[in-house]
Amino acid sequence: MTHQATDVARDEVARLAATPRRALTLADLLRHGRPPLSEDALLASANFTLSLLPARLASRIQAIRNLPFIVVSNPHVSKIYHNYLHSLSTLLPYQQRRITTLQEEKQFGEVLADLVQTHTNTIPVLARGFLESRKYINPEDVTHFLDTHLRARIGTRLIAEQHLALHFASQPVGDDAPPPPNPIPSNYIGVIDTALRPARIIRVCEDFVGEICELKYGVRPRLEIGGEPEASFAHVPVHIEYIITELLKNAFRATIESGNEREPIEVTIAAAPDVPSNIRPMRGDADIGFELSANNDSVAPHDPIRQSSPSSQSITIRIRDRGGGIPPDVLPHIWSYSFTTFSEDDFQNPDSSSLGALNTIASTGGHLSSIAGLGYGLPLSRAYAEYFGGSIAVQSLWGWGTDVYLTLQGVGRVD
Repeated sequence: MTHQATDVARDEVARLAATPRRALTLADLLRHGRPPLSEDALLASANFTLSLLPARLASRIQAIRNLPFIVVSNPHVSKIYHNYLHSLSTLLPYQQRRITTLQEEKQFGEVLADLVQTHTNTIPVLARGFLESRKYINPEDVTHFLDTHLRARIGTRLIAEQHLALHFASQPVGDDAPPPPNPIPSNYIGVIDTALRPARIIRVCEDFVGEICELKYGVRPRLEIGGEPEASFAHVPVHIEYIITELLKNAFRATIESGNEREPIEVTIAAAPDVPSNIRPMRGDADIGFELSANNDSVAPHDPIRQSSPSSQSITIRIRDRGGGIPPDVLPHIWSYSFTTFSEDDFQNPDSSSLGALNTIASTGGHLSSIAGLGYGLPLSRAYAEYFGGSIAVQSLWGWGTDVYLTLQGVGRVD
């Protein structure tokens, strides 16, 4: 990149980062209708995605620039910085001339898929950079930066992946080609499963975690689901997969290592009454929150989607284990990004005690897997839950076991 191009990029980044933005809403995700989309709706989805992503990418670039210069100079942090610059530079030409044909939309889809792939390992790479720079930045500043960055990243990926899901679910558009062999279920609108049953995800994650346990320990605890296993709501499956996998990983490991592998892990599902809800983003940064909107004007009037906002089903999942509880000296730190607990050897040797087999398991959804094992499991799980207005609470009985309460706020009712 030439010096002149860098100056232009800096001016453009500053301008975009200063653009007023609002929180992402359910209406934003539904506005183009159910797939397969018509040609006009697909083009509208592409251009709407373009209207949101550049400013959000620019905001992340600015946030990295605001770190101490010696931290930004670290090769790992610098790599992420340049990834964001590259992604922004590939999107801007499309934004400046808009997408008007299916061929352009297809090319944009390829750019978007490349963007999602490019940023897959953002968090572990940043973690390595902060580890190497820990002498120059205090842990509180790292936690604040990562917490904000992670939440903003949730929204950015959600926007990009929603259009990609609509794109693939709408192929082919306008010709007589046969339908794909594995059609997307009708309850999906992009990445949203409007009839998601947490019990099904829990069983999938149980199988995944259990297999790892058998490989490492030769045994796996059994898991019992009670309460309301038939409960369903609208949410993003890959987010719940990551959270549940992380929580089950902790419960399975604690249960086995405490010698109580014969004690079942009890999971209770409780669906709350459908009551008015008002999800608001964290103050000061519209990039890091999701908001249920009472305004349906942005939903395509010709589409049968009905969004009965601002009400949203919520589901609470309690995971109870007999793993001995969390040591009192550890409990205050479980929500911290514990990059300072890792050494250079941990990154070089992923089989070390800190990054053992159970620490490397992660989302069955794929793109979160490289984050596991960095001490980010619980804080990242909480970020995913809180992004949509949910929460995670931990109650530990030291010497006995742990109860984790995961409350998931549905992204809205969709009929």
